[in-house]
Amino acid sequence: MKIATMRSEPTPHDAVALERACLCARVAADHKARDIVVLDMRGITPLYDYFVLATGGSRRQIHTLAEEIDAALHAEGEKRLGIEGYAASRWVVQDYGDVVVHIFDAETRRYYALEDLWADAVKVDWERV
Repeated sequence: MKIATMRSEPTPHDAVALERACLCARVAADHKARDIVVLDMRGITPLYDYFVLATGGSRRQIHTLAEEIDAALHAEGEKRLGIEGYAASRWVVQDYGDVVVHIFDAETRRYYALEDLWADAVKVDWERV
């Protein structure tokens, strides 16, 4: 039984969510994150539209990435709905409703391997959007 639904026609909301996800990826790149990936989750789950995955090299960098991404989205009128993992700083998850940002240290990212778990998701070429 499949729960997720496929959308056939892009909506203005889809375009905004994609822009926000790509903004997160660009902010992460500007702050030297590694292995940045944007996954299109729309055909897989109805819970969110995009995952943004990034790797930070230290606790300080992970905090900076989380804070700068939040500031960029806040400037665009987005409100963070939740954040987890900030204190431990191995995997920080920020929920913006249609976009979920995951910032990992390298070991934790390898361990959870979200790209493998969600291998059916299409990777977005965020540098060209």
